[in-house]
Amino acid sequence: MQKPAVTLMVKAARAAGNVLLRHMHKLDALNVVQKERMDYASEVDEQAEAVIVKELRRATPDYAILGEETGASGKGHYTWVIDPLDGTSNYLRGFPHFCVSIALVENGEPTHGVIFDPLRNDLFTASRGSGAMLNDKRIRVADRKDLNGSLLITGFPPRERKNASAQLKCLDALLLEAEDVRRTGSAALDLAYVAAGRADAYFESGVKPWDIAAGVLLVREAGGKVVDYRGRSTGPMDTRGIAGRHVVAGNLKICDALQAKIVATGYATALD
Repeated sequence: MQKPAVTLMVKAARAAGNVLLRHMHKLDALNVVQKERMDYASEVDEQAEAVIVKELRRATPDYAILGEETGASGKGHYTWVIDPLDGTSNYLRGFPHFCVSIALVENGEPTHGVIFDPLRNDLFTASRGSGAMLNDKRIRVADRKDLNGSLLITGFPPRERKNASAQLKCLDALLLEAEDVRRTGSAALDLAYVAAGRADAYFESGVKPWDIAAGVLLVREAGGKVVDYRGRSTGPMDTRGIAGRHVVAGNLKICDALQAKIVATGYATALD
């Protein structure tokens, strides 16, 4: 049975999803700002986040909030971590792959997570200790034993292009074993797809808590593992961990194999 917090998060995520869908037919008219190099936001991101915050604050006025667009507000043991539109670049180009991501974080650790893809009406939910679900059906990570024949997902973070050569060297080595590598443009959906077994593993650097908090919980609750490029904990998912970080996610065996390959090719060293 769905936890009360998840019910609230689903309501907020669906409301934000409706905002995204309403504006899809008028993308050319949107006000777009460049936050950092090749990192964009639009008025739709802001409107979607405002809808989420309104729903969450009405029910939990004492919880802190960490949103991609509005930043941090409030203090407390519990923090709502929000990405109202993960995959903004895709959205602004009409590329149909983006989502809403919301996590409830307790003392740095995600306890509930929701990722909603409004185009496909895919609703991913997870609660710590209760498993992960896709549209009310339990999901599990893929059972692949190693990198041979694997389908991997990664990203090319715009703020870390100085490490592109090291990343490409790593990809070159991975493609000797993997079937293929995808780059979808939404870290939250990447993690959700790993949790659902649609991909075998995911790795990326430069991600923020709002990109991954809900997805990290989904992977773990689907029987998977999430670590950084050195095999360490991913760190707190609240205001203490706003700096970009790197993550590797997959089932226990492929996560370890992928993380070892990232170290062996020198990609991890480039980020130290």
